[in-house]
Amino acid sequence: MAGMDEMYQTLIIEHDRSPRNFKRLDAPTHHAEGRNPLCGDEVSLDLVVDAEGRITDVGFQGQGCAVSRASSSMMTTAIKGKTIPEAMALFDGFHAMLTGQPGDLDGLGKLVAFKGLSVYPMRVKCATMVWHVLKEALNPGT
Repeated sequence: MAGMDEMYQTLIIEHDRSPRNFKRLDAPTHHAEGRNPLCGDEVSLDLVVDAEGRITDVGFQGQGCAVSRASSSMMTTAIKGKTIPEAMALFDGFHAMLTGQPGDLDGLGKLVAFKGLSVYPMRVKCATMVWHVLKEALNPGT
């Protein structure tokens, strides 16, 4: 198990140091922003959703801790190409995993790298903030 923990830690560090989809989109169809006042994390999320409800492009910008940046990077990678319901299913699974609720870890893929954070409530907020921003962007007012 120690090997898996090390692999996941390496994955989080890699996404922190070299975040994927760290960009602004020229013509997003969906946008939302979020802030974690406890940690100072801030994120701005842009999405392009096509007529069939599929996320065809995604970008984020912001500043924050390593966990926040890595979560943003890995989330954008995971949702690109997914439909809105598929992206929301990832939100539900990720949130359940980090809050100790029952859920399907198999569907999360590399996102299970964050599972160990569930025992650190302050870090959970850092990891889940961008996911709540995604939910707001796709379902404003929820």
